[in-house]
Amino acid sequence: MAQSRPLPIDPLAEAKRQWLAHGWTDAADGMTAVISVMRAQQLLLARVDTSLKPFGLSFARFEVLRLLAFSRSGSLPLSSVVARLQVHATTVTSTAERLMRDGLITREPHPHDGRAAMLALTEAGRELVERATTAINAEVFAAPGVTQTDAADLVAIVARLRKDAGDFTEPRPQPDPL
Repeated sequence: MAQSRPLPIDPLAEAKRQWLAHGWTDAADGMTAVISVMRAQQLLLARVDTSLKPFGLSFARFEVLRLLAFSRSGSLPLSSVVARLQVHATTVTSTAERLMRDGLITREPHPHDGRAAMLALTEAGRELVERATTAINAEVFAAPGVTQTDAADLVAIVARLRKDAGDFTEPRPQPDPL
């Protein structure tokens, strides 16, 4: 995805020029915004993947491990993992199966709901996610490629987009602990 050397022009600026030339003036700014965010996601995901590769983790696997590590007990109901990661249940189930196969989590019966399952972090999973978190913090999150001010502005803009799309309601000042 990343070019070995920068292109001599910005392809998104050219796409916008084409949109305007074809009379799609009312959609040109929106097209540029959407494609810009999509390209930024590709660039950031490539950095994340590179950071996690030495640990044998995809970002999806890292997210499940990190979420479980953040919980008080190291375990959460499968339904809570699905809700908090905002992905489909089959995606979490597939990811969990790979993590179980690798001995990083276990699947246990829910203590109060016989129909539900709990995902629990193993000691190997906890150790791996801590090492992976140290790496991704140093290699990606501590220097995401924008200034702190730009990062805060970007987060605020994207949060408004997400809220308006129904991704979440007005958050409490601090989320409840897991």
